[in-house]
Amino acid sequence: MGKDKNPRRVAENEALAKARMLRTSPQKLNLVAAMIRGKKVEKALSDLTFSKRRIAMDVKKCLQSAIANAENNHNLDVDELIVAEAYVGKNLTMKRGRPRARGRFGKIHKPFAELTIKVRQIEEQA
Repeated sequence: MGKDKNPRRVAENEALAKARMLRTSPQKLNLVAAMIRGKKVEKALSDLTFSKRRIAMDVKKCLQSAIANAENNHNLDVDELIVAEAYVGKNLTMKRGRPRARGRFGKIHKPFAELTIKVRQIEEQA
């Protein structure tokens, strides 16, 4: 008895990883995600390693998680993986404030973002 196995959310040659609650705006995170879209995973990892942007280390961590998921959970070959999709979404926004002159109050929004990375195995062309 028991429940049936859940169907896969991605195709047979794909693996997925998500990073939630990243403390940066989605717009800034999307600049880093655009940097790795469509690249082979080795090239994407090296680009993120040497990027000057602060959030690049969190994106690298998420990419490494997607690679590990592909290797361990889906038995895909790591050398043939590319970054198929890397997309960014909004998360919550902390509202803070700062007293300003003449009794006013300046709003400060501290946004969070989330990142989804999908890697796909491609066959090498000889």
